[in-house]
Amino acid sequence: MDIQEISCIFVAVFFYNAITMEIKQQHISNSLNWRVKHISDKKFVYVLALITGFGCALAAFILKTVVHLIQGFVTSLTHNDVNWWYLFLPAVGIAIASFYVRRFVKDDISHGVTRILYAISQHKAIIKIHNMWSSVIASAVTIGFGGSVGAEAPMVLTGSAIGSNLGRLFRLDQHTLMLLVGCGAAGALGGIFKAPIAGVTFVMEVLLIDFTMSSIVPILITSVTATTFAYMFTGSECLFPFSDYQPFTLHRVPFVIVLGLVCGFVSLYFTRGMNLLEGLFRRLSNPIVKWLIGGVMLGTLIFLFPPLYGEGYDSIASLLTNDPSMLFSQSPFHSLLDTSWGIVLFLGLIVFFKIFATAATNGAGGTGGIFAPSLFVGCLTGYAVAQVFNIFNIPVPFTNFAFAGMAGLMSAVMHAPLTGIFLIAELTGGYDLFMTLMITSVVAYLTIIVFEPHSLYAMRLAKKGELLTHHKDRAVLTLMKMDNVIETDLLTVSPEMSLGELVKVISKSHRNIFPVVENYTNRLVGIVTLDEVRNIMFQPRLYDRFTVYKLMSIPPGKILQDMPMDKVMDIFESTGAWNLPVVDEKGAYIGFVSKSKIFNIYRDVLVNFSEE
Repeated sequence: MDIQEISCIFVAVFFYNAITMEIKQQHISNSLNWRVKHISDKKFVYVLALITGFGCALAAFILKTVVHLIQGFVTSLTHNDVNWWYLFLPAVGIAIASFYVRRFVKDDISHGVTRILYAISQHKAIIKIHNMWSSVIASAVTIGFGGSVGAEAPMVLTGSAIGSNLGRLFRLDQHTLMLLVGCGAAGALGGIFKAPIAGVTFVMEVLLIDFTMSSIVPILITSVTATTFAYMFTGSECLFPFSDYQPFTLHRVPFVIVLGLVCGFVSLYFTRGMNLLEGLFRRLSNPIVKWLIGGVMLGTLIFLFPPLYGEGYDSIASLLTNDPSMLFSQSPFHSLLDTSWGIVLFLGLIVFFKIFATAATNGAGGTGGIFAPSLFVGCLTGYAVAQVFNIFNIPVPFTNFAFAGMAGLMSAVMHAPLTGIFLIAELTGGYDLFMTLMITSVVAYLTIIVFEPHSLYAMRLAKKGELLTHHKDRAVLTLMKMDNVIETDLLTVSPEMSLGELVKVISKSHRNIFPVVENYTNRLVGIVTLDEVRNIMFQPRLYDRFTVYKLMSIPPGKILQDMPMDKVMDIFESTGAWNLPVVDEKGAYIGFVSKSKIFNIYRDVLVNFSEE
């Protein structure tokens, strides 16, 4: 590494820190006042989008440079046929990254895209300021030492944090903050992949809900700006220059469809396997035990299958040039290269164990995403499928299928076919094979949605009812919270009360529903409505004859305190009720929810949610 590159890094770090440093409160106030007087909100968002794009490109440059520096050090330690350093160096990187996160960051920075989705789903779009640099540092160390994850998801979180905190710095409203979060995500992909169109489609398919002309312009500005500066920092060459391909032909369509089906099922394995393995690691409470298990698993897998080291982009590049020999370098299984079925077996084993390596990396305390793993698995899957076809004397181009496999896996894993199509086209410059990409991506996507309605990013939030989707009614309901609709002004009665005592309570109330709760446990046992006692409440002779227990009825349904609003509306729909009681997990009474109040708050949220 020469002095010029080192100087560029120091200059980049200086400017990146300058962007993220705190400004004195007085200066902020003066800037806000000047901005309001001289720059309209619309134009100011364009300015912030431009700054966000530059910040994303700078962060991506720093991240990739540090990763390459560390990887260069690790891979240069040995020149033997087998690299024994792979057994423990990945665990060293995870230990350093984990120590940094637990000691200095003191926050969970894993699953970057999921955290962005959560921030958007809460309609706050607030991402903590440390995310502007913490993910860059942790992921660079993790990946540089061999962690089998990608840098793109941490970069997306970094870009979104830049946009969010720029908006917060200038006291912008939540709707604009959400837009700037999307700008940061698009800029992150533009900066790290040099893929401006993919950045825009990623925001459209995965993150944001409304995609109108007023929102697309700032996102385009950020994405193009980040890509332009990425060209300035690292040159204009694609990540995977791709020229050795065969033109698309109609007779090959059935085989491309088969590839799409295979990619769909492999992505299903990838999604469910990752979710299962990460769940197992989450059950371990001791970070040392996590690190030991994950480190041993990762080191062993990388030693046996060296392509699992790091992001795997070198392996992708070799397969796109139809040269699988690089994957067998330093592997104990290099003898499998001698036969076609041996190559298929070796690639299949790598695809199978990739989720174990990725889950071990993140589960042990490392930081990284699934962008690169899905590209890696897709490329190997496509190449293996082409190998099988050729074994059976069906001539299909290896590089075309490896190229299309990446698009298929990414489209299915992320549930984002447009992102998969445009990202792979921009990564490789293979725009001439758009039909191949489209067929593979669409078939893979249609295959996985039969089994998994949500992407790997979204499934955790979906289970909690915290996921904002493109379905506007569901999205608005997601933004509504139970605490805002619960009514607690209803007077309660006990089962032992007489009708006379009930009448006294009725005279003090302005509601016509009375929850019946036990005196000591506060458990809801029923309800009394004014309509049910109206015909006897004016007959004093009956006051001592009836008790509340005899007059009460069982509510048609109950709502749990932490139930998502879409489930609440499902209960209202199924019961036909207009008012329903709210209880906790033990059945203790909390309050009531009325349909009319839900509709009123729904209307207010919809007004704020929709763009003016």
